Amino acid sequence: MLFIAYCTDDPQKPDLRMQTRPAHVDWLKANAATIKVAGPWMTDDGERPIGSLLILEGENVDAMRAFLATDPYAEAGLFMATALHPWRWVIGAPETV
Repeated sequence: MLFIAYCTDDPQKPDLRMQTRPAHVDWLKANAATIKVAGPWMTDDGERPIGSLLILEGENVDAMRAFLATDPYAEAGLFMATALHPWRWVIGAPETV
């Protein structure tokens, strides 16, 4: 089952994203089987990341919540909110993702 995770950075912690980015990127690479798509979402001018968007594949919502908790960004307290929902691929790249 696919899931979408929409994580919003805490605006009170502007430097935390860059400080923890190397560990986060390592985590993304180590979990490529689960993380199908990932990247930051940006300010309106496209200059600064203010959150993360991930498309994940896993068993259920509880398993994906536990998985997201292992993200170094989450462990460091970067996110002020995380929305996680089952997601159905309808159009775009092949369903084999």
